[in-house]
Order: sequence, then structure tokens, then C-alpha cells
Amino acid sequence: MKLNELLDYTGQILQVARFKDYCPNGLQVEGKEEVERVVTGVTASLSLLEAARERGADLVMVHHGYFWRNEDARIVGIKQKRIKLLLESGMSLAAYHLPLDAHPELGNNAQLGKKLGLVQDGWAGEQDIIAYGRTIASVTAQDFSQHVSGVLNREALMLGSADKTISRVAWCTGGAQGYMEQAIALGVDAYISGEVSEQNLHLANEAGVVYIAAGHHATERYGVQALGEHLKNRFNVQHEYIEINNPV
Repeated sequence: MKLNELLDYTGQILQVARFKDYCPNGLQVEGKEEVERVVTGVTASLSLLEAARERGADLVMVHHGYFWRNEDARIVGIKQKRIKLLLESGMSLAAYHLPLDAHPELGNNAQLGKKLGLVQDGWAGEQDIIAYGRTIASVTAQDFSQHVSGVLNREALMLGSADKTISRVAWCTGGAQGYMEQAIALGVDAYISGEVSEQNLHLANEAGVVYIAAGHHATERYGVQALGEHLKNRFNVQHEYIEINNPV
């Protein structure tokens, strides 16, 4: 499979052109022209790249890549080691940030909703980045938080009343705790994201909306896996997701 053909297709299905993002989406470091083996992961850390090289990857696809807005542009230190490994191995690196959060089928939000057994009703927020829907049956906040923890295999932090009845839910994976007020405006009982900030406690208490922080990494594992499997089935390439544990 030609690298440019695979990435052209990926850019089209993820509608990369419609997003205003904090980083370049798509190819970030160019390697081999031919792709037979794709490795996916959440973040293009050195650990992921070393594991991908051991697996004989031609292309590494991640959610969190490089060249973020306002970061130091120099190829030094940690960035130099990562990019040096890519160049020496011949592996390409492609990253998809907001496009992979928002895709209605393959995206992090859509996939997290499926994992949690939520019925999705729609999208909200700028660039349709917040998902909202409902639980199949009403549950207490305590039970719902325990369900989230069990599915993600990570202890979630719940803010708000443990006895509150939960049926309407909004969610946005990763570091989206700042969207809580937008979620509250949707009339939900609970909002799920990955990280937590000081103000989320006060918003939960004052608005009566439970907040669940389930982990940035934990909530963003599923989109890139779904994308990798889609490409495997579409182009008959090999695909493997590599989990690099991150408790954050």
C-alpha cells in the first residue's frame, strides 16, 4: 500500500480540512513509501516508537503527535531523540488530533460512548466536539462512576452527589474539563472527560451535574484503534495497537 494513498484516504474520511487545530493533522514525519504494517498508539512517545520499531512497523499512527502550537520549534532534546528514531528506522508518523476526537464513527468520543454502552443522541460545542446522549437505564452516579471505572480499567474520579440519578450524559475525551459549562447547558445529569481542574468541583456542586474524570489516556485509547482496524480491513494492511500505560 502506498503511504500517500493511505494517508489521503484517512484525511478524507476524518475530514481533516474542516478542523482548526493546535497541531498539523496527517503526515508529520515521512518514512517509507510502502506500508504493510501499521502500529497505532495514543501518544508518539519514545516508548511507543521503540515498540513499533520492534514490531517492524512502516507507519505509526497516533492521536498525540508533534509540532504543537507555541512549542519550541527546535529539534533538540526529547524531540530530537524521537525524530531521530523515526528517520533511522524509516517509519512514518501520522497524527490526528481533533479530527479523531470528533469523527462520528471512528472517533474517540463515538468509541468511548460505545464502550460505555451509551446511546448517543447528537453533538454540541465548537466543531461538534462534545457528544451527548443517555444511559440505557437510569442509575445512581456512584454506580455509573463504578461502571466507567470498570470499563476503562482505571479508577475514575467522581465529583458531585453520589446519589444523583443519571440518565442524560455528555462526554468529551481527553483534556476537555473546560467544556463542563457547555455540557451543563445541554441539561445533562453527568459529564465525562479525561482530566479535572479545580473549578469542576464547584460547577458540579452548584449546577447539580456530576463530573467524572476518567483519565486523558484512558478515554482516548479507542479512536486510534478503530481507525487502525478500519484501514486494515479497507487496504489489507497489518495493524497492531500498542498500549503504553499512562495513569493520567
